[in-house]
Amino acid sequence: MKSLVLPKAMPGAADEALGAERTDVDAAAARQSPGAPGPLGSFARFVLFGGGVGVASSTAVAGLGGVMPWAVANALITVASTLLSTELHARFTFGAGHAGWRQHWQSAGSATAAYVVTSIAVLVLHLVQPSAGVLYEQVVYLSAAGLAGIGRFLVLRVFVFASGRTRTTVRAMNPAPARETGAKVSLLFPVPAL
Repeated sequence: MKSLVLPKAMPGAADEALGAERTDVDAAAARQSPGAPGPLGSFARFVLFGGGVGVASSTAVAGLGGVMPWAVANALITVASTLLSTELHARFTFGAGHAGWRQHWQSAGSATAAYVVTSIAVLVLHLVQPSAGVLYEQVVYLSAAGLAGIGRFLVLRVFVFASGRTRTTVRAMNPAPARETGAKVSLLFPVPAL
């Protein structure tokens, strides 16, 4: 752990210490976020993680749909799967590290659109074929979820997890060291970037 107070040094040493601190922050940022993969790599990971969560969600919706209204089951599973998939996409698909509240809320907006698309698709299926079985319901649900997923990928990549993190953002998330100015010592406290 680093000391919060720099030792007394000669003039100009504070600038050298600040340069060393910047190097430490840059190295820490590289460890936390190794970099976002390219568009094809991101899409492959999105399909892997999003598809895995989607298939699990589909099974859960089918199970819960037998004990409660289908739209309610879809809503509950959509909330749970959105929280899980947002975290997975932040960490692994887009290389952005841990997802914050802002990313969760923005992802929830795209998940709400996906919920509407899947609910309307299954509703239309039941209007067209009232006695449709679970197999047809799953085919329609997964097809609609796949189409909605392509739209979600674009929204998440372009707006939610865009790789616009700067060193200022990284420095704002890490504690800042004390800076010595003559005989005074001032402690700087980081302010989280939103």
